[in-house]
Formats: sequence, structure tokens, C-alpha cells
Amino acid sequence: FKVYMKLWHIEELPKLPKLKLAVVGHVEWMTFLSVQKLPKAGEITHGEIYLEQPAGGGPVTAARMAAVTGSDVHFFTALGKDPTGEKSFDHLKKLNLNPIVAWRDAPTRRGISMIDAKGERAITVIGNRLQPSGNDQLPWEELNQFDGVFITATDIVGLKHCRKSAVMVASPRLGLNTFQASNVQIDALIGSALDPYEKGLSNSLKHLAKITISTEGALGGEVLPGGRFEAFKLKSSIIDTYGCGDCFAAGFTTGLAAGWNVEQSISLGAHCGARCIQRLGPYKSQDY
Repeated sequence: FKVYMKLWHIEELPKLPKLKLAVVGHVEWMTFLSVQKLPKAGEITHGEIYLEQPAGGGPVTAARMAAVTGSDVHFFTALGKDPTGEKSFDHLKKLNLNPIVAWRDAPTRRGISMIDAKGERAITVIGNRLQPSGNDQLPWEELNQFDGVFITATDIVGLKHCRKSAVMVASPRLGLNTFQASNVQIDALIGSALDPYEKGLSNSLKHLAKITISTEGALGGEVLPGGRFEAFKLKSSIIDTYGCGDCFAAGFTTGLAAGWNVEQSISLGAHCGARCIQRLGPYKSQDY
């Protein structure tokens, strides 16, 4: 018998105050391709809907924060000095983000996400992940004025800069060495229990986080301390699960930065994650 924490409906949640939020992370220029079924080896399939957007955990989380709060969100990132990097920069601004970029000579990472008729996906990334470094000439000192920051990618020095924010939430994908060497405490760590790599990292990093959240897609997830929580059920069918975990992180970080309790913050995260499945790609069409 499992006890589930209460989830608040969106109309029950307190009004969000004006917040200053940031995301520190990476960008992948993603091609989203809708197919009837994911191809097997040697099989030729037909794509039905195709779009390209800057995605990855960084911009998806930041864009959802901007949509929830109605305010611009600062996005610290790194991009290659190439046409893909320039396209990404222009699109990030259309998402109500303030992109703060460390430009690299390396190519901007790309990726392909194929989504079948059931909303299941297969993702292939191309190239190395570019991340902002704490030694880049970026306005890191301004983070001490921020209510909350979410981190998907940076180094040890960058993580220490992020700790200046009032609330710091992070993905375990920063890596065990980065967290341990920085020796900073995380307000919350959010990882996917369905991803063996993230699950293993989260288990190893529990001692560094006040709150550890393991998401499980349609099954909800678990927060420690706290217990299990359910996912919100929507009447519409699943179109694409890409970015659901990032949208959950956006809602949770926003709630925690607003001074809400864990149940309220989890609830906002669950609402954001559930709504992400209703479209191809992580953004609404009006976000562009």
C-alpha cells in the first residue's frame, strides 16, 4: 500500500509573485519527426510531420518558466560559432528568453527525435554537448539577485556561481564529479527514474540535496522526503513525451523559488509536465 501526497489543481495554487529566474545549461538543435512506428534495422519508414527547434533540457525548462511566469527568463548557455548556433540564438529570443551565450569554435550539437503514433520516442544526438563554464566572461555575479536557477549543464566553477541564487535546482546529468568537487548543497535534484543513468546518479547524490525527486512519466514519481505523487491525467491522447521531465522541473523550480511548499511546487511541475504531451516538440505554436 503506497501513500500519495496531495496534488493541488491549478486553480487552487497561490498566485505567483514576480520572480527573477534563470536556467544554466545546454542546447541541442533538434529535428522532430512524427512517424507511424519507430523503424527497425534496415527498414524504411515515412515521416508525417517535421519541425526543427532549439531544445534540450536548458531551453525547454527556461521556456516553460517564461510561459508560467509571464516574464523573461535568463538563459546561460554555450553555442557554436556556426549557422546552427546562430539559428538557435535567434529562436531562443522568440521563446521570451534572454540568451547569455559563451560562443565556441566547436559545432553546435544537433539531434533527431522520432515520435511514433503512441507518443513513444527515440532520440539520437549528434556531436558533443556544449556547456557554459564558470570561467566564461558571463555575468555570473548577477545570480545572487535571482530567486531561482535550474541547471542542466555547467562545470564546477559554474555550479558554485549558481549557488549564489536563493534557490538552486539541478539535473543529475551535471555528473557525480562536478557535484562532489563543487561541495555545494542543492536545494533539489530532479532526475528520471526511467533513465538508468540518471537514476544511478540521483542515488549517489542524495546526500548533497535537500530534496530528491525521481520522475516516472505517466506513473508520477517520488520525492524524498515526502513520498510518491501521481501524474495529472488528461483527456487528450499523448502526442509526444519529449520535454515532459524538463517542463516538470520548470514548474517545480518556479514554485520553490516563489516560496511555495513542496506539495504545491510538485503540483505545478506535474501540471507543466502533463501539458507538454499534447503537441509535437516541447513548445506551443504561439511560443514562436
